[in-house]
Amino acid sequence: MVETKQTGPGRRDGRLIPGNRLGLAALLYLLGTLLSQHLATLTGYLPPAALSVLRDASIRRLWKARSAIRAAESDHVVAYVVGRDLHQYYGHAKLDQKNANERALAICELLQPIEDASHTRDRKRSPPDSACMRGTRLEVVRKVGAWTSSPILVHGEPHICWMHGYAGSGKSAISLEICIKSESQGRPVASFFFFRNAGDRSRIWRFATTVADQMAAAIPETAPFVRAAAIATPGLKNFPVPVTSVAMQMQRLVYGPLKSAAARGPIGSLAGHPFLIVIDGLDECEDKDEVGELIDSMLAFFDENPFIPLRIFITSRVEQHIHSQLNVPGVRLDNLGDHCSDDDITAFLSVLFQDVGRRNPVVQAHIREHGEWPTPSDKRKLVQHISGSFIFAWAVFKFIMGYNTSRNHRTTPMDRLPLALKMNPGLDGLYAETLERSEDVPHFLNVISTIALLETPLPTSGIAKVLGIRTCEVVNVLVDLQAIIQVPGTDDIPVTLCHTSLRDFLTTQNRSGRFFAHPRHHVRLYLRLIQCEYELRRRRPGVAIHLTECTPAIAYSRRYSVEHLNNGEAFLEKSETESAIRLCREMLRLHPDSPELIQALADAIYWSAPSGVSGVDLEEAISLYRQALLLRPLADEGRWLTLHTLGFALQSYHSRTRDLNGLEEAISVCQEALKLRPLPHSDRSDSLHQLADLLKARYHRSKAMADLEEFISLDREALDLRPSPHPGRSRSLDSLANSLRVRYGRTKAMADLEEAISLHCAALELRPSPHPDRPLPLNNLAMSLWDRYRCTQSMADLEKAISLYREALELQPTPHPNRSTLLNNLAISLRDRYQRTKAMADLEEAISLEHEALELRPPPHPYRSKLLWNLSMSLRDMYGATGRLSDLQESITHCEELIDCHFLVGHERRIETLNQLAFLLRKRFDATGQQEDLARIDVLEEELEASRSSKTLPM
Repeated sequence: MVETKQTGPGRRDGRLIPGNRLGLAALLYLLGTLLSQHLATLTGYLPPAALSVLRDASIRRLWKARSAIRAAESDHVVAYVVGRDLHQYYGHAKLDQKNANERALAICELLQPIEDASHTRDRKRSPPDSACMRGTRLEVVRKVGAWTSSPILVHGEPHICWMHGYAGSGKSAISLEICIKSESQGRPVASFFFFRNAGDRSRIWRFATTVADQMAAAIPETAPFVRAAAIATPGLKNFPVPVTSVAMQMQRLVYGPLKSAAARGPIGSLAGHPFLIVIDGLDECEDKDEVGELIDSMLAFFDENPFIPLRIFITSRVEQHIHSQLNVPGVRLDNLGDHCSDDDITAFLSVLFQDVGRRNPVVQAHIREHGEWPTPSDKRKLVQHISGSFIFAWAVFKFIMGYNTSRNHRTTPMDRLPLALKMNPGLDGLYAETLERSEDVPHFLNVISTIALLETPLPTSGIAKVLGIRTCEVVNVLVDLQAIIQVPGTDDIPVTLCHTSLRDFLTTQNRSGRFFAHPRHHVRLYLRLIQCEYELRRRRPGVAIHLTECTPAIAYSRRYSVEHLNNGEAFLEKSETESAIRLCREMLRLHPDSPELIQALADAIYWSAPSGVSGVDLEEAISLYRQALLLRPLADEGRWLTLHTLGFALQSYHSRTRDLNGLEEAISVCQEALKLRPLPHSDRSDSLHQLADLLKARYHRSKAMADLEEFISLDREALDLRPSPHPGRSRSLDSLANSLRVRYGRTKAMADLEEAISLHCAALELRPSPHPDRPLPLNNLAMSLWDRYRCTQSMADLEKAISLYREALELQPTPHPNRSTLLNNLAISLRDRYQRTKAMADLEEAISLEHEALELRPPPHPYRSKLLWNLSMSLRDMYGATGRLSDLQESITHCEELIDCHFLVGHERRIETLNQLAFLLRKRFDATGQQEDLARIDVLEEELEASRSSKTLPM
């Protein structure tokens, strides 16, 4: 049955009245149209002779129906086809005033389209303000343009193309370029640029009316049908209140009118090309269910109308509700990540900087004096830092040129360029918003933390193996995160991040919050990796396993498990240490005399130090390293790593036992390791720093100037091997600065201290907030400023040091392993300020901080002694200021612990501590008159006298 909309005679309850002239005409027209619609849509695509034959075969069938319609037109009939339905709107010659007014309205007034959603909008007012710079994106635009202009009859070319890419990859710029190219070549185009939080542009309801309005203007042949639909069903415009589905809107306002226009004959305005609809940023639409409905109806329409002259180009991030609908055979898929080359970014920056070179007098003066700017080297560094993101590239350029700085900012573009290499891409909001979608999915945080902390990417199957879960569970976490994480279609291709800044976001707690990849997860990864390797070796006891036969997880374990142990050692618990050691012993039992497994066991024992490794365990680790070294000949690639770790273990043994022989062996081992890493080996700088640290330790024992000069020289060479933007440069700057501070402590040469402060400042600049490693250079710079304060008594230096310590503390909340050191350093600075200002608040805060620091280092922590001494001194000062006996008592208790547990007979600080304890006991005797204190003082004095006598005996 054909439903007709009538306002005059001939209508009864929405049904056709038998014998009604207009209803019969409509029926005849529909029958004729169903016979000829596919033939008519071929108009303009078949040779004229073939088209003539097809028309002659059907024209007699159509004539009668068309004649009936023409007769009906005298009663003001408008009819058009949508799908296989004829929609007819008519009335008597005397129309009511309302319909007459509607017919007088322009189509845009009927449809109420969004005026700032198309490619012709003012992009400055209505973002995104994205356009392709000349010379960029040429290949991808050419390929998409070829598809949009190719005839519909070309076999294998689908009607829909979906180009997906991560944020900032240039999707909107390409959409705009495609629109501009199409119009410049005389091919009509309609477009809609969705944009989040932009009112109706972030919703679906006015999308169809906006596209229909543009289509009616670009293809006049469709205008009467669009008008008729809008007048007949005012609710189609979905304004001001949505009442019609987007699928019905598209059928009535876009697909139907275009199909009806094509049914009448060639569409002259298309000139033989398809009509193009560009939908940009579909992921920015908030109505996800309706987006799915739009795509479903789109696919269904093209299935039924394979020869309709229409193509639709869609861009979006990879969101699951879009990916699941468009990843089908009838859609052309294009990953923009495959087109985001460094060459495009280079061309983009070249155009921008060339323009600046013509316009900016400061840059012009620099170029005249120094030549090309930026230099090729600087350009390469910028391109590498930008990592394919055009949005970030533009932000970097604006920063360099100072577009967002105040007029009082005195730096030049040349000054700001090095700072641009440390810029954060500013995608934190996007990352948090995207991650929220999956945070309730099982294993979410484990999967995300694993991806963030892996040394090199693993496929989904490898991630699953490492975590001990199924591959489908990993995919389930990632499926809605494809806007920021590139998830391959197979289980054997690594999962990668769309932009390197995502890793920085996830590993910086004050940026990522509940999504933080905690360093403790390194422990979980380490334990799971050795568990995976154990399971394999248990199945193949005594059989050598080559890397070529390893799964990705096992190959990763053999290469990187110790890195995760190293990175997570501060969070190891005793039970985890015991479990790791047990697994490593069992693997070694299955494969005895394997240097790789001997070293793995030594690593497990050595890195358990933070959880209370005994001297016996440390000795076993050293013995195992020596054993592994014997099994690795000089040419063995693993020999350097064994030397490197043996050096660390021997250094720890020296720190624990003060055994000079262990220190000498460590120096010898590291000297050999350095010889195995000649220039230009990438590991040479690591060996240089390790040897420098050992010589520094020996200098603190021997005070030999030769050691002092050598470790400074080694640190300088290491710094030279790590030019910007080397990731280890900040550490090298700090290391050299600390060495210069040591020499300053010996010579009091202010030049060394000034250079150290300058180097620490440079290291801090390379770790801008919120870089996860920023606390270390903050602490080091604060210590150097404190040194200068002690020399110059400049309160500005002391105030700055306190400020830096406070910032570092905020970045390292409990239970960070370095927090205790920062608490202690801040307390010392506050006590110094108290000595100058006598502000009791400073002394009270210092004592509070020292209490917290001491709690974080319970016995037998090797660094507890320093905290005990400082807290004892602060409590002594508090007693002097308040006379509160409890402060004096606590100060004495801490001194006694130092004497009894830390500074044993022969320790270099025992005499100083004995004197301090005697002083405190005398104070308590003066306050309380306790005779026991006098007796204890006598004992202390006897030991002090004996120590003085032993030092004066002739040699």
